[in-house]
Order: sequence, then C-alpha cells, then structure tokens
Amino acid sequence: MDVSFLEPAVAATGPFATVCADVTHTTENADTELELRVRGVAQRLTEQGAPEAVVEAVRSRLLEGNEGGRVGTLKGRAVVVASDGSVVLDQALVDAPLREVAEWGPQPDVLPILRQLPGRVPHVRVLIDRTGADITYVGAPGQVHDGDTEEATVEGETFHLRKVRVGGWAHDHWQNHAENQWEANAARVAERITSYVRRLSPAFVLIAGDVRARNILAGMASDLWKDLVVTMDEGGRAAGADRAPVEEREGELVAEQEARECAQVLEQVQAAAAHGLSVTGTAYVVEAIRKNQVETLVLADEPDPEFLFVGNTPLELGVDAADIGALGGRAAHQVPAERALVAAAVATKAGVVVLPRAAMPGDIPVAAVLRYTDASTPS
Repeated sequence: MDVSFLEPAVAATGPFATVCADVTHTTENADTELELRVRGVAQRLTEQGAPEAVVEAVRSRLLEGNEGGRVGTLKGRAVVVASDGSVVLDQALVDAPLREVAEWGPQPDVLPILRQLPGRVPHVRVLIDRTGADITYVGAPGQVHDGDTEEATVEGETFHLRKVRVGGWAHDHWQNHAENQWEANAARVAERITSYVRRLSPAFVLIAGDVRARNILAGMASDLWKDLVVTMDEGGRAAGADRAPVEEREGELVAEQEARECAQVLEQVQAAAAHGLSVTGTAYVVEAIRKNQVETLVLADEPDPEFLFVGNTPLELGVDAADIGALGGRAAHQVPAERALVAAAVATKAGVVVLPRAAMPGDIPVAAVLRYTDASTPS
C-alpha cells in the first residue's frame, strides 16, 4: 500500500490527537447521537491534556455529518490534528471503526486507519440501465482528487428507447432502433470504464442493474478489463432502488481480493527470504529501514506492546536510547513500535501492508521485503 498520503501527518509537529470515530448518520435522532459521541471524544482528549484548539478542530470535523453532504453518509471517520490545531489527516473509513480511538500522544496512531481504508482494494462499481450508468471508482487515498472516490454519470440518448408493440415493417424498425440506442449508450459507459482501468488499475469491475444493459456492457468490455468483470442480478440504478445487495457483494469481492493479496505478500516475504531480501523481527527491520533498504513494511494488525526510541526525525530510530545518540540525535522519546516504523516507512517511501496476526510467519509482529542487501544484512 502506498502510504504517501500520511506525509502531512509525519511532517507535522506533535503531539497529535488521533481519532477514529463512529459517525454513522442514519437514524431519526442521528444529529443528537453524533453530538453525544463527539462530546465523549472531546472529553477523552481534554482529559489527556489536548489543548482546546486541537479539541475544537476534532469536534468541528466530526460534526460536519450533521450538515449533510457526503460526510453525512460516512460510517467511520479518522482525523489527526497536530499540536497547532491543523488537521493533517481526515480520512473516511470503510465502516464504523473496529476499535474507536481518541488519543493525545507524541505520534499519531495510524494502524487502525490503515486497517479500514475504503480503497484498500481499488475497484469500479457500475449501476447501469438502458439510458446510462452511475460509475464509481473506489481507490486508495491520494489516487483521486477527493481521496477516496471518483464518480461519473454517463447519460445516453433516451428518445425512442422503449421497444414498442407495433405490426408490419414498423415493428422491426423500432426494435432495431431501440437495440442500437441501448448499444450506443453502453458504448459510452464502456469508454469511461476503460479510462478508469487504464489510469487507476482496479482489481475488479462490478456491474449491477438492468439485465439487458448489463449484458450489452459486459460484451463491450475491452481486453483491458474483460477479465475483471463481475455481474450481479440484484440492485438497480433507479431512485429508491435497494443498494444493500450491491454493497454486500462489493464487500465480499473486496474481502476475497484482500485474502489473495495477503497470501501473495506472504509468498513474497518467503521468496525474498530465499535470496536474502527479507528480514523479520523488530530489531532487524529497524536497522534495515534506517538504511533505506525496506521496499515493503509488513505489520501485524495486532502488534506486540513494544516500544522504540525516536529522535527528531523518523529515521532517528532505535531499539534503545543509546541508538539515538549514536545517530547524532540529541533527544529521544519512546513510541509504540508500529507507529515509529510506519513513520519511517513514509519517510523512505516504502510501502506498508497490514496483515492478520495469525497470518504472520512465526507469529512475528513485523517483517520487511528489502530493496537491496549489504554486508551487514542478516541472512
């Protein structure tokens, strides 16, 4: 996963307020419920010593759901605020947080955020009928302009779209005209999907809606994406249509792809180990990341309660305070290991992958695939 979107948080001056909150806004009393949840978050931050400017920045962002708009549709939201009150990260989560966070500390706690990014598996969702389609690209933060999604509505011609029951030569004329118009509309949709696939490399293209329109569109898929197509019978484009089956199928496809990618990462670690291009364990990974050797940092979603020492920059990093002095640092503070390692990964432009703890080889909390080795790299 590209974690360059975390650069503003890594570059900012701490301490930081990190919040992962449930902002679900679907009940009749949603405004009041959200206000109560936000009040609880603000109180927890205040009790930990966060200044009022920081607490107010968190409060105002989370309460945006009460004003409607897209944020009113979110289920989970992560906000990181620096010590000067500036918001350095504001990220939608795929669902209500698995673990709610409201913490004031020297570094932001981004691991819960990385676990629930909506674009972990980039994909395209298409709701189509015979007049056009609503197309949504769901991607990783930073891939598209608003961070999570890129949306388009493609509207085709609607004149004489419906097949009509007439007799004689007129019957075939209107039948053919309707078929031709449906195909022309589907061609416009296919062209837009091809653009998304070429630019953004999604893992799958889910198509739901009118059965005839689906079949026409699937038949027009180019070589770029015909193998990515998944169609489904449920769901529609019309106002009021039930989108729940589409969201459920979308979630299933994301989970299946994540499982495949998890297996691929583990295979990559094992294959790299055969050539000396991977290391496991915190101390070895710390040494490698300081030397800009790490291509991909692999973290368990349930880390060990271990700490590292960090100086004035993310790469002033060590397993004890003496390491910071040896690196020329003048001050050192303890930080949970996974936070320090993610910050160092951002600083060295390494990728980050978060895997279930049970999947990690030997139940280790951290591993890394390396860009290169040197004489000091452990075999």
